Amino acid sequence: MRKRWSAAVVVALLASLGSVVPAQAAPAIARCVFTPTPDDPAAKPVRPPHPLAKARGTVDVTIRTNYGAVELRLDRRNAPCAVHNLLSLARQRFYDKTQCWRLTNSARLGVLQCGDIYAAEKGGPGYKFDDEVTGKETYPRGTVAMGNFGPDTNGSQIFIVHSFANIKPAYTVLGKVTKGMNVLDRIVANGIIPGPNDPLDGAPAKPVKIFKVR
Repeated sequence: MRKRWSAAVVVALLASLGSVVPAQAAPAIARCVFTPTPDDPAAKPVRPPHPLAKARGTVDVTIRTNYGAVELRLDRRNAPCAVHNLLSLARQRFYDKTQCWRLTNSARLGVLQCGDIYAAEKGGPGYKFDDEVTGKETYPRGTVAMGNFGPDTNGSQIFIVHSFANIKPAYTVLGKVTKGMNVLDRIVANGIIPGPNDPLDGAPAKPVKIFKVR
């Protein structure tokens, strides 16, 4: 015989469990705003991403270069719009046959910057979107983050930290390198073409060519 529970028994049982509140699940979808930049048109013909982005889980991406492959794990929960944007640009082949124009190796900053089409900080996708930061970000070796021109000016630029980056927490963290830091080390070992303001901030001495991002 199936045992029936009276309403009073059910209430008593729930009360005995205490005020247990289930953990709230992270939002599954984030709404992103991609604002056109008519004064800085797209360097390659691409469409802005769909405004709705997945906000859970991780996704793996590989950057294939003339130095070798760098494998990334991107965190949708931490930066849903930035990850969504990078995946959209990769699918549209925006990064294919481009170069990483900037390499720094100073006591404050050690990064490889990619994603620009024409030169360092020149040649974006024709739109911008907001930062996804908490103010507590850090940028240890292997961090992958968005480069920008100031607050809420993200586009196609990314940088990979090859040593460390003692910078303010103003750059959206996309994820981290899971394999291929030796590729970054080889790039650094080949040196830097001194920039106009800093001999440790310029173009890689041996060009870093991106074949594709997938």
